[in-house]
Amino acid sequence: MKSLFKILFLLIALASPLVAGDVVILLHGLARTSASMEKMEAALTDEGYVVHNLDYPSRHQSIDTLATIVRAQVESLTESDDTINFATHSMGGIIVRTIQKEAPLENIGRVVMLSPPNQGSELVDTLGDYSAFGWINGPAGDQLGTDTNGFIAQLGPVDFPLCVITGDRSINGINSVIIPGDDDGKVSVESAKVEGMNAYKVIHATHPYIMKNKQAIELTIQFLKTGELKEAKDRLL
Repeated sequence: MKSLFKILFLLIALASPLVAGDVVILLHGLARTSASMEKMEAALTDEGYVVHNLDYPSRHQSIDTLATIVRAQVESLTESDDTINFATHSMGGIIVRTIQKEAPLENIGRVVMLSPPNQGSELVDTLGDYSAFGWINGPAGDQLGTDTNGFIAQLGPVDFPLCVITGDRSINGINSVIIPGDDDGKVSVESAKVEGMNAYKVIHATHPYIMKNKQAIELTIQFLKTGELKEAKDRLL
């Protein structure tokens, strides 16, 4: 009888909710929605994480305002959680950096950024003055340039556990002519780097679809679980 109770106890324990440290916040990129992160959401959920796939009005506010909006969402969803992890795409990573610079989350855990313009985007430098660019990307898009006195440059190094995964494949040849070096059609592999990151990996993926890429998802899970990429041998900053 005691053996039966032990078996039942183990089954209940295995089926019980995860502890607070297993929360992951997903943040989509500029001009996208949470739908773009649904494949990542499903994979992380299958791994047992409690996932909050957020939407925010990326095309309608400045980055600092968006950071305030996102931070409020995170707080309301994670009041009882000890640790908050993030997996982001593109500008979603800049939102996290802005939060941690302006109003830091004290319980931030591990962060994975997919194709983040951590040093800005040369596309914004070249195309940012065109009215069509502003109409599509809004005020946040204008802040993503590489100007050494610009918004991105003022964010500084990161001080949280961070893995950056970026791509070297493009489906936009015109953009890739503008961007120096290898790129994913939106961000150069060098621009994705940021001082203070713990892991960095370049994979064969494009900017619009890296969040759906099987290898990117596997590496995201690996870093969130272990805090490192066993296969990553790329040189850090």
